[in-house]
Parts: sequence; C-alpha cells; structure tokens
Amino acid sequence: MNSRFWNRVAHVCTGIAATIALAYAEPGVLEDKIVIGQSAALSGPAKFLGSEMREGAMAYFSMLNANGGVHGRKIELITLDDSYEPDRAAANTRKLIDQNKVFALFGYVGTPTSLAAMPVFTEAKVPFFAPFTGAEALRQPFNRHVFNIRASYSEETEKLVRHALGLNLSKIAVFYQNDAYGKAGLEGVQQALERRGLAMTAVATVERNSTNVADAVKKLAAAKPDTVIMISAYKSCATFIKEMQAQGSTAHFYNVSFVGSRPLADELGDEGAGVVISQVMPFPFEAVKPIVREYRAAMQRFEPKAPISFTSLEGFVAAKVFVEGLRRAGPQPTRESLMQAFEKMEEYDAGGFKVGFSAGNHSRSKFVDLTVLQRGGRFRN
Repeated sequence: MNSRFWNRVAHVCTGIAATIALAYAEPGVLEDKIVIGQSAALSGPAKFLGSEMREGAMAYFSMLNANGGVHGRKIELITLDDSYEPDRAAANTRKLIDQNKVFALFGYVGTPTSLAAMPVFTEAKVPFFAPFTGAEALRQPFNRHVFNIRASYSEETEKLVRHALGLNLSKIAVFYQNDAYGKAGLEGVQQALERRGLAMTAVATVERNSTNVADAVKKLAAAKPDTVIMISAYKSCATFIKEMQAQGSTAHFYNVSFVGSRPLADELGDEGAGVVISQVMPFPFEAVKPIVREYRAAMQRFEPKAPISFTSLEGFVAAKVFVEGLRRAGPQPTRESLMQAFEKMEEYDAGGFKVGFSAGNHSRSKFVDLTVLQRGGRFRN
C-alpha cells in the first residue's frame, strides 16, 4: 500500500516537473535541435540573393550537423519566401515567431524587408542576426536584438566615392532603388561628397523589383556624369548599365555589395567589364584565407550545385559566427544568454575575417574591399 502510494506520488511529481520544464522551455530549443528562422527572397527579381544567402548558411549548418551539432543539438533553418517585399517579410516574421516558435531570426535579405520585420522581432525580444543589409537604420538607433556582421552602406559608399575621386572622376550621379535600401545608399553618397565639399551631378530612381529604367536613363544620360553609383539590385542595375551604354554614355559604373555580384556579372556578360563593386566579404574565388578554404570545401560537399559567390560566403560566415555564439551561450541556451554571449565576443576571428560585438555596439565590422568585373563575368580584386 505504502509502496504503491509513494510510486503514485513520484509519478505525479515527475509529471509536474516535466510540465514545468515544458512551460519554461525556450522557444526553438529542443532536445536534439535548435530551430531558427529566415525570411528572404526565393522568388522574384531578387531571388538569387535569398537563395545564395541560404545556400551558404546551409553549407555551414550541414557541416556542423554532420559533426554532431553544437552542444549535441543540430541546427534547423526554416526559410520563408518574401519575394523581397516588406509586407510579406513582416508576415513571415510573425509566422516564424508565433507558429514555428523559432529560437532566433537569421540572414534576412534586404533593408525594406528587415525594417518591416523589426517591430515584430523587437516586441517579441527575438535575436535578429546577420541581416544582408548595410543600412544605418539597422545600426542607429541601437537595437539590442540586431547583430550585424557586415560593414554599413555608409562605409561602402565612402570607399566608392574615394576611389572615383582618386581617378579624377568628380561628376558623380546616383541611380537608386526607391525604398529604404536605395535611400540609405543615397544618403551615404551624399555624406561622402559633402565631407569633401562636393555635390551630386544628378539623381534618378527605379522602383523595387522593377527594371523600368527608361526615365532614369534619360535623366542621367542627359547629365553626362563620369561616374554613376548604383544602389539597387542586379536586374535593374544590369538593365540600367546596358541602356546607358546604348545611349553612348562613357560613365564608370559603381555598385554596393547588395547588388548581387554574381548574378550582376551573369546579366551583363562582356558588357560588365570595368564595373566596380564594393564587397564586405573576402574574395571567394581564391582560397587564400582560411574562411574561404573552409567555405569552398563545405560548398563542394553540401551544396555542390550552388555557385561560389560573395553572397553565399556571407551566409556561410554568418552561420559560423552564429554557431560560435551558441557555443558560448552554453548547453541550455536562452535568447538572453545568446545575446549576452555575442556581446562578449569582442573580437572573433572566423578565419581571416574578424567580427566583433560589445554591449553597446552590435556592428563592429568595417571590412570593405573593391572588385572589378572582367570580360566573361570574372572578378578581379
């Protein structure tokens, strides 16, 4: 009788303990895996950006999972397509947090989409790691939930302006996407020129997910700039360059990293020779740095059909840094412990590419390089 009684008590207590544990379990942290979420363009004119960002991340996560994961848990990445549209990104974010119960958000692609997600993840207090954007709005004002691993558009445009002026190309025009991304880049160019007492020669726009550049070409061709800095995605930029060249323009064309270097090169072919692109990741086509060697080996094994590119390298680096944060957060991670782990990661060397955060600065990478397109879609740095 007493034995049966105490067995029942033990059974009830065990059940209560299990219920309490489930009630307080961190979303997305399961016994055998950690689930994270991503909203990115997998369709539409910007689809290669989202696809390549995901492919690079999956190469690292697959490599990690094949070796037992982190603290015994594998990483599962749920990616929802937003077609590079802000409303869809906001809806995806709510779904990832409320329905999929993800632990963190990872690798969003684009400024307008990331900004649309910001009120959602901020209210839910979910870490938002490594968005594929250099917009200042994801840096200032400081948001504790946002962690950036890439340099800002202001730093990229400063480098582009400095390069153009170093070649005595001072008539600088801007072709930008008419949204938060394009305006962030436009502001960066304006500030870089104002620091030197200069003004833009002309400005023209294109709508997001559009290649209707006729008005922009007419306006900028008439202004006859010697340099056009472009803040848009690869489809519209390629169309703009081709139509400017058809109008007889001899301008030098510059792009920021978000353009999507590989698809831009594919779109332009030989017509892209001489186009300059700022990059916030190491050169992926030569296995000089340890991170590039690791990336190329993982891509060959786990994503063999995916192209080698700056964008997929960024996804790979983002995944590696994220996992390092998870390791430091310990075997029972919470969203808070993960953010604290990142904030103590003041200088982490991912293999020739350094990333750092602190309690008051989640955007410490300043790496910006320049590449030039060659005939046949090749790159030179």
